[in-house]
Amino acid sequence: MIEPFGMKRFAFEPEVIVDRLVGGRRRVLLFGQPGVGKSTLAGRLAACLHEAGRRACCLAADPGSPVFGVPGAVSLGVWTGPGWSLSRIEALCSLDAARFRLPLVSAVGALAAEVSEAVLLVDAPGVTRGVAGAELLTALAQAAGIDLVLVLSRHDDPPLAVELQALGVETAFIAASQEARRPGKATRARQRTMLWDRYLEGAQDRTLAFHRLRMIGTPPRRAPEAWVGKQVGLVDDRGTLAMGEVTGMDSEGLTLRLPGDCPYADTLVVRDAGRGADGLLATTKPFGEGFVRYLPATDLVPDVAGRGTSGARPVVHLGTAMASLINGVFGDPLLHLRLRHQRRSLLFDLGEGSRLPARIAHQVSDVFLTHAHVDHISGFFWLLRSRIGEAGVCRLYGPPGLAAHVEGLVSGIHWDRIGNRGPRFDILELHGKRLRRYRLQAGRPGCDFIGEEVVQDGVLLAEEAFRVRAVTLDHGTPVLAFAYEPARQINVRKERLREMGWDAGSWLNELKERIHAGEESARITLPDGREETVAMLAPQLVLITPGSRLVYASDFGDTPDNRRSLVELARGAHTLFCEATFLERESAQAARTGHLTTRGCGEIANEAGVEHLIPFHFSRRYEEEPSQVYMEIAAVSPRVVMPSQRVADRE
Repeated sequence: MIEPFGMKRFAFEPEVIVDRLVGGRRRVLLFGQPGVGKSTLAGRLAACLHEAGRRACCLAADPGSPVFGVPGAVSLGVWTGPGWSLSRIEALCSLDAARFRLPLVSAVGALAAEVSEAVLLVDAPGVTRGVAGAELLTALAQAAGIDLVLVLSRHDDPPLAVELQALGVETAFIAASQEARRPGKATRARQRTMLWDRYLEGAQDRTLAFHRLRMIGTPPRRAPEAWVGKQVGLVDDRGTLAMGEVTGMDSEGLTLRLPGDCPYADTLVVRDAGRGADGLLATTKPFGEGFVRYLPATDLVPDVAGRGTSGARPVVHLGTAMASLINGVFGDPLLHLRLRHQRRSLLFDLGEGSRLPARIAHQVSDVFLTHAHVDHISGFFWLLRSRIGEAGVCRLYGPPGLAAHVEGLVSGIHWDRIGNRGPRFDILELHGKRLRRYRLQAGRPGCDFIGEEVVQDGVLLAEEAFRVRAVTLDHGTPVLAFAYEPARQINVRKERLREMGWDAGSWLNELKERIHAGEESARITLPDGREETVAMLAPQLVLITPGSRLVYASDFGDTPDNRRSLVELARGAHTLFCEATFLERESAQAARTGHLTTRGCGEIANEAGVEHLIPFHFSRRYEEEPSQVYMEIAAVSPRVVMPSQRVADRE
């Protein structure tokens, strides 16, 4: 067997390695792919050194799978005989060593500098390929002052052999441990979560004001759904003081679970590690990129020749729902809101609908119409035809007069062969604070008035999972703007159930219902027969995140009353779909026709403090240069989400 570059080769025998290799050396890097036994070897080398009367320290430098310490950090431990005793940490707030290798190397260098009278073992992350692996290997060796590299591998050729030779330090090949195996993804997630929960034992909630905090790393935008569960590090010029977890957020600041003895710090590290809906610590999705995109929705029927351009098509992910502007920013208004895990859809406005397949029409339970101008209701014929034979009732919400408009559309068709299979609709008109209900079925004469009810706070539809509110705006005729407001998301932390030894069951559904109802004093019967209050169980067993609100507004004049009503409806929303029909230079035309300009669109979004602004309903006169519209809005509001040039070119 040819030894690469003259590398010494040894079996997985810690006593021999200590005697023949470590000797008087102080800095040892353990390098290799995941699952070869680096962490196991570090512990056994430390035990041998301890028996020989030598002090051993270890840097756990794999933030995603540390053998001790705190996940999402580089941890410095001292061997005490039975195991590693945590000494210091440097927060990364990421589990991804390859992506954040510069902060990782900086943390290793800072902690390595604190070790003097001891042998330092650096347990490197299992990044051994490509540019990331090459850069990490070289940088870690330099940062920690490495004078010996132990390369663990199951194969004859070590990874990054050329880079290892270029280090200029002694290198030895160690056969991988026969017992070592890389655990699966789920097992790794449970193990790191166990370490994280152990670190936070006895932690207390503390509120930190935004105006007193300086952010470093890659902080998400200021929205509750982006913050709750995030792992954070509190640092000052001395390094990391503590790490914590975000449990709440409002416009003023953050609530963190922090160790009880944590001193105050004015700098917060935030990256991409956080607790997911399942309660496990993992890499979270990028908030800004993963929630708002300009891409064709997956349920769209492809364009056909002669249909014409419709511009970029925004898609917004809201956790429990996905919203797609079906006809793009130039086409007839039609927003499809698909409710995940329910096989159910809501529509906001009903412009030309043939881009949606008929199967979607069968899943539509509710349609929210701003008004009955042709570009907002012409898709009713697609809905009507697609629902022939559908037994369920579809509800249509809109301003006064909607029932007469729908009755006229239906009665204009000859239904002599439909029998009792005609589509059925409940039509609900908002008259101030009253909601009038009508019932209509294709093939039967008339539109029957059913009754009316009082509307509280503009709520048209209220269910356990969400509600839809409306306000009336002026377009020369009454129009409605709508807010989709999902309930708080309550997710059971399965690892906490396992710790308590409790089985899942109907009692968890009761707990969620009581939390939704705000009944903190209610008592829940546990699987072991004991009773506990909701206030006691909720912090232990569930992760609660606010729902992401979406607001939809189209066709209204730029008047003080309209602005005031829409700003109040949209305040703090995740996403505002707002018309921006005309450029500012055509403000006179906008005023005559009761539409909004780019400036008005941006100013409303700013005043409402929405997270994302999606402008739409552009005049077709700008089809050749849609960038004009976006640039004018962007000059007013940083909240606007703009399509990439690639998407714009494709459209």
